[in-house]
Amino acid sequence: MADTNDITALARSVLATGDPVAKTERAHEVAQHWRAGESAVPETAPAPDDQPARPAHPVLVAPGDVPRRRLNTVPGRIALLHAVAHIEFNAIDLAFDMVARFACDMALAPDARQSFIDDWISVGDDEARHFRLITDRLAELDARYGDLPAHSGLWDAAMATRDSLPARLAVAPLVLEARGLDVTPGMINRLVSAGDTISADCLRVIYAEEVGHVAAGARWFRHVAARAGRDPADWFKTLVRHHFSSGLKPPFNAEARLRADLPPEFYQDLT
Repeated sequence: MADTNDITALARSVLATGDPVAKTERAHEVAQHWRAGESAVPETAPAPDDQPARPAHPVLVAPGDVPRRRLNTVPGRIALLHAVAHIEFNAIDLAFDMVARFACDMALAPDARQSFIDDWISVGDDEARHFRLITDRLAELDARYGDLPAHSGLWDAAMATRDSLPARLAVAPLVLEARGLDVTPGMINRLVSAGDTISADCLRVIYAEEVGHVAAGARWFRHVAARAGRDPADWFKTLVRHHFSSGLKPPFNAEARLRADLPPEFYQDLT
């Protein structure tokens, strides 16, 4: 049983929960516990396991083996929504791993740790809600999370930064999650064109809230950059080149990125 007085232990308890429904419930419970002021930040905390608990399904395959189908068919829309559900499932773990792994990190000012946890607990709570939103829509289409294969690229990319808070902030929210700002509007438009306005509305909810998640990453990256005496845009590019070798893929949603305080000078040289 997790120590309810220690927020990092509670975050690890989310990571240790493999069943998808139970993980979302645990994420909401931990968020409520933290907001009620019933747990605190410890002086030190053990690192969480590199691999969180996972359900037996979906089966994980190479990224190229994940099915892609046209959205003008129900199986095609299920495949898209399943991929989104898998992203959101991993995003729950990424948010709570941020708390479990980095809440006590020396890169943070001691008096900023409470606010850091506030942000990432809130992100994790959102991601759990997003996962349930998409899996509920899958159920309406007579499908469920785990029916199709998925890949571990998102988690693998994040784990390449498990020893560095600045690198994790650069890669997870400011590369991987910012990519969602680029591609989600097109997905929404394609779903609307296919006549699936219900699924499109689900993605609109996620898209609107992901701007805030990227903004949290930008805020905390600037915090650790200031603490380190580094120019944030230059340091971001250095970290991304080192930890994310595949480069960034245009086109970029510059308007949404700017709303998340991620201006072009951060990413325009990284394609």
